[in-house]
Amino acid sequence: MESINNFVNTLNGYLFSDFTVYALLFTGVLFTIWSGFGQYRALTHGVGVVRGKYDDGKDPGAINHFQALSAALSATVGLGNIAGVAVAVAIGGPGAILWMWLIGVLGMGLKMTEVTQSMLYRNTDDPDNPHGGPMFVVKNGFKKWGLGPLGAAIGAVFVVTLITSAITGGNMFQAWNVADVTATNFQIPQIVSGIILAIVVGLVIIGGIKRIGAVAGRIVPFMCVIYLMAAAYVLIVHFADIPGMLALIVKSGLPTWMGGESADATGAFLGGTFGFAALWGIKRALFSSEAGQGSAPIAHSAAKTDEPAREGVVAGLEPFIDTIVVCTMTALVILASGAYNRGPETDFSTEALPTIVSATERAGELDQAPTATLEDGDWTLGELRAPPRTATASETRAAENEGKALPDWQRRDQVFVYATASPGDRQIVVSGSVTSVRPEPVIRFNPIKQPEDQPAYESITVDTVINHGSAPSWTIRSEGLPTMSAEGRRIRQTREGESGWRADENVFMVVHADHNRDRGGDLTRILGRVVRDADNGWTVAWRTTESVTEPRFRTLDDGSTDYGVYGDYAGASLTAHAFDRVQPGLGKWLVTIAAWLFAVSTMISWSYYGEQGVYYFCLKLNKATTNAVVLVYKFIYCALIFLTTVAAMNIFTASDGSKQPLIGTDEQLDMWTTLGLGVMLVVNIPIMLIFGAQAMKSYHEYIGRLKRGELDPHPAPPITDVAEGKDVRPDKDNDKA
Repeated sequence: MESINNFVNTLNGYLFSDFTVYALLFTGVLFTIWSGFGQYRALTHGVGVVRGKYDDGKDPGAINHFQALSAALSATVGLGNIAGVAVAVAIGGPGAILWMWLIGVLGMGLKMTEVTQSMLYRNTDDPDNPHGGPMFVVKNGFKKWGLGPLGAAIGAVFVVTLITSAITGGNMFQAWNVADVTATNFQIPQIVSGIILAIVVGLVIIGGIKRIGAVAGRIVPFMCVIYLMAAAYVLIVHFADIPGMLALIVKSGLPTWMGGESADATGAFLGGTFGFAALWGIKRALFSSEAGQGSAPIAHSAAKTDEPAREGVVAGLEPFIDTIVVCTMTALVILASGAYNRGPETDFSTEALPTIVSATERAGELDQAPTATLEDGDWTLGELRAPPRTATASETRAAENEGKALPDWQRRDQVFVYATASPGDRQIVVSGSVTSVRPEPVIRFNPIKQPEDQPAYESITVDTVINHGSAPSWTIRSEGLPTMSAEGRRIRQTREGESGWRADENVFMVVHADHNRDRGGDLTRILGRVVRDADNGWTVAWRTTESVTEPRFRTLDDGSTDYGVYGDYAGASLTAHAFDRVQPGLGKWLVTIAAWLFAVSTMISWSYYGEQGVYYFCLKLNKATTNAVVLVYKFIYCALIFLTTVAAMNIFTASDGSKQPLIGTDEQLDMWTTLGLGVMLVVNIPIMLIFGAQAMKSYHEYIGRLKRGELDPHPAPPITDVAEGKDVRPDKDNDKA
């Protein structure tokens, strides 16, 4: 699993590089200016369209504008707003919110453009089941230029990215968070949540886009109103703190040359630089609003209209509702409640202080010490034949329990050796990996860079012992876990005489370790899992962390040492904790219910997106075969819901022998959602730029007719009729009569 994580993180580094972010920002600014700040039209004319003033049952399509917007919003307004925002603030800090706002505004221009493009090229041969999206834009658009095969190939690449994102962000992210928040608040096993989610989603998606639109049209407005009312209550309680929070958001979201300042590392928040805050704000806003991702056009392509730009204007409302309104409310609740930089749940007593101990395990020993040579300014050890491998303690236990042989060297196994550099006898760590295992295992060590702030190395003496891992490992040794603080028990509504702890919940302690460039400091977390001991008390099974520098517990501003144990609230659980800090029990129920409803609505919409991708691959097949393939896809989609919740359970044996989930932290969760987001952006941004001129031409022609009064609105029908899809124009009905 560590190899998979390393590969995905490396891939994400390329997919979500600075270039991708700059390209997206450029595209958003381009279409904002090109459309003449079309965000204004979305907030004015778009509202009238959604209200039903331009609905016409005779237009091609399956659902009206309101239902199309609801279907698209059901994929965006959801756990991205509850859990994604929490991840951004918890890791990136308050400054991430400023960048979420920026992406929200630019995202309106992106949505208008990509939806208009898809409406221009959608397929309405079957009026009750239209097909559209970037894959059809590039396929049919290139076909007009005599480049049909190239367009079809690019469309296929986009579909692969679409299905990847449907599986990760549209499925795994939702299922994991629902299972996590339900288990945290009600101690219901994650697998139970997975079974229920899979059944509910399966029952809805079998009915196709009309059932999805009908369900989304009821769930999304109801849950948005309830959620925003609860958030407003929290902000009213902390009304006096709002100006300070807004100032903190702006200050920590700007670079230093614009007067910005990094947010302080206090409590559970480990600090973050301006760039780190911007990165997290952009990532979470993009994941939440899906601006530029190319997914929303698929839902909007089902709308009943003969005006492509009209649905584009409607789509512009999505980022405003999703990011500017709902995400902001969530972020302000987390800031106002003090959840993001919360204090510890408890402190170890002075009579039983925890200690940090080495967890490094020996992997073997060389016959002789390797020679370090200076080449092109760097020291290098070159390639070495690996010695016989020594198994870790957990591998030995597993082999004994399962009756298997001890593992031998595998490609990409991470190792390191200690070395002493002169002058000064400075101890350094040289990391490397196994590059091949046949005919014999070979280790290649990374070059040793000369220090920038110290005297250059004149000689290096290398140890013969090879160790597991890319750097020394450390863990915490502690005795019984003290009872939770009075404030912690109040928030959790713990009954008298109980400790407040829950079995298998994640906690962490903060330590000084290697410098982290993103955080701008040397703070990191050592995670642990709360377990009940044999005497019915509580202890923590601590995990390991890698650091060249020997970790030490955090030193606070007053000079004291922080021995606090912090609750590790990930994603939606942090948002629930924020509500509970203001009104105990509010977050427990509100966020759990919201998580379920939002997750179901998001998963059914993303299932439809993936289904349209599958349909694209089946264009040359007959209808019966296509339906069978789509049905198999839906079954796999629901099965993945169940499997993700299994991965969230503490049933997998880690390298240190402890029981851990495959996906157990917000960083691991973000890794998979970033993969889905990144692959779609990389493919869809070029499509938007290539066909942007056509979308802008259609948009300006439409707005010109709107200004001249050539469009033909009618009185808005009752909102209940709009929500139920009763969208036939009254005046046309009367004309027929």
